Amino acid sequence: MAPEPIRIPITNALLGDGYTGTLYIGAQQKEVSLLLDTGSSTLAVENRSYDPQHDKKAALTSMVQEVFYADGSSWIGSVVKTDVTARSGRLSTALESVAVAVAYHETASMFGEAQGILGLAFESLDDAYTLTQPTVPPKYTPNEIRTGHHTFVEPYFMQLAEAGLSANTFSFCTRRSVMRASKRPAADPVNNGVLILGGGEDATDLYDGGFQTALVLSDDYYDVNLKEVIVGNSAPIAVPPPTYNHKVRTNAIVDSGTNGLDLAPHLFEAIVSRMTKEQQHLLHARRVATSEIHLGDWPNITFVLQGPHNSDARIVVTPENYWQLDGLEHGEAVRSLWRGSDKQSTLGLPLMNGYLTVFDNSANHGLGVVKFARLKPLQ
Repeated sequence: MAPEPIRIPITNALLGDGYTGTLYIGAQQKEVSLLLDTGSSTLAVENRSYDPQHDKKAALTSMVQEVFYADGSSWIGSVVKTDVTARSGRLSTALESVAVAVAYHETASMFGEAQGILGLAFESLDDAYTLTQPTVPPKYTPNEIRTGHHTFVEPYFMQLAEAGLSANTFSFCTRRSVMRASKRPAADPVNNGVLILGGGEDATDLYDGGFQTALVLSDDYYDVNLKEVIVGNSAPIAVPPPTYNHKVRTNAIVDSGTNGLDLAPHLFEAIVSRMTKEQQHLLHARRVATSEIHLGDWPNITFVLQGPHNSDARIVVTPENYWQLDGLEHGEAVRSLWRGSDKQSTLGLPLMNGYLTVFDNSANHGLGVVKFARLKPLQ
């Protein structure tokens, strides 16, 4: 029998614009809040929150990791192997000898109020350098890192599934991409959700109806084929596949670590062109007064993703998901529909917010699929 899924409470109240969940690190089971990111693969904890030299379970290694993210943030950390525990209520699962990067150098905006990051993508994004001596304490220089032997680290969730401690599936239940400013944001139901390790389709208390399925087309990011976008009842906007010169595998990825829809420039402009002149003006501002956004006047935006067997997943992003009313500040509306700079669109939290989003890595010959089912309304 497959292990029972573990539901980890998650919240956007800690960071404001990303979801965090809690894991427990080392012999002391140090509690750490981690940004949950399907757009990367590394498990990292900043060194002020976890000291491997005080962890009797920690095994030092000669590996070091240097990770850069699309927003310009980065960190450098030493890799140790130690226990990592996931826990929720009566359920708990402990995994030994997990590669944990202890971040000793990071950009100022890297972790915010969180203590680290949990990457949930594939091994090809979890690379490291092997040096000639243990990397704790961190006595290496950036130049020494790059002279090391390039290698790869098995990500936490992949290791958890291979150990038989979890089905090779995880799921997100989220309702906002930016924290709603309220009297008690951490207690506001729309600012809280669930990460389900080892489950999703069994969580019938969270969703209604059936699932739509999008194929994952490579084993690095959750790469998908965005076929077209439909704004309201207008004609579909065809989205071309990338060319060789674009140096990306597909034209879109699904990324829980991005709090907006970061769209290829031509696609963003095509979507905006389907709007009214007043709406176009508002979409070129990042934040506006909530009073200026009348959600009933804005169209749904449907993203059509390639599915199995010549089927398509038609994922509807409603206006309340691409305009976050009372986002971060009361009385402000935050636009979550962005003009990106890359040919590959990043489909972040607004795509997921109306759905239970299931990342099933066991399907599609091991490449995986992303499934979407409509969330039930909050009671």
